[in-house]
Amino acid sequence: MDIVIAAHELRVLTRGTTLVGPLSFELRHGTTTGLCGPSGAGKSTVLRALVDLLPPELRTEGEIHVLGRPVVHRKGDADLRSKVVLVPQTPVVFGGSILDNALFGIRHVLRESKERLRQRAELALAEAGLWEEIRDRLDTPAGNLSAGQKQRLCLARSLALEPVALLLDEPTSALDERSRDTVEQSVASLRGRRTVLLVSHDPAQVARLCDTTIQLEEPRLEVQPAGSASGTVDGP
Repeated sequence: MDIVIAAHELRVLTRGTTLVGPLSFELRHGTTTGLCGPSGAGKSTVLRALVDLLPPELRTEGEIHVLGRPVVHRKGDADLRSKVVLVPQTPVVFGGSILDNALFGIRHVLRESKERLRQRAELALAEAGLWEEIRDRLDTPAGNLSAGQKQRLCLARSLALEPVALLLDEPTSALDERSRDTVEQSVASLRGRRTVLLVSHDPAQVARLCDTTIQLEEPRLEVQPAGSASGTVDGP
């Protein structure tokens, strides 16, 4: 199916007050889409709504479909969250080795041999652009990695699940320029192979990485090509 995620008239509400929406959009296979807007517009909230990870005080209205299947609010659908993976703004690195971290997600969702799980983790580290830097120290503590390497490790941990889509929440906001460029290269390499929804406050980054943009404003959402004359960003 070409359409991976579809939202129709999606609203996020609290106590009857609409915080985000209504908004409608479609994310197609292999595309990278930027989700942009001012601080407080609800960009991270949209990401969490797509995988049913909103806090208890928030609820959704409207429709969300992943691969044609409806996302049911408060269902706690682990299968959904292995297909559409949210990578948070601050990289979460667990205690243990680099390899332990890369294996963390798939250990809980796949019943495979240790050898097969390791193969999946190593392929994901390569896809995230980290393999060449850490291949000789997989058993060293993940906490010793640089900030940019930790972000790519989180990306690899998600990719090991072989998701249909990745939701990236400001993946370079806390990085220096060199680390940002390296993470951007990893994200750019996913184009055409993974569906990516990228939250970014940087219009130039969106222009570099994204095929289209979703501009989140109060109170409406506009979807437009990244290079359109009426948009807030230029095409890559």
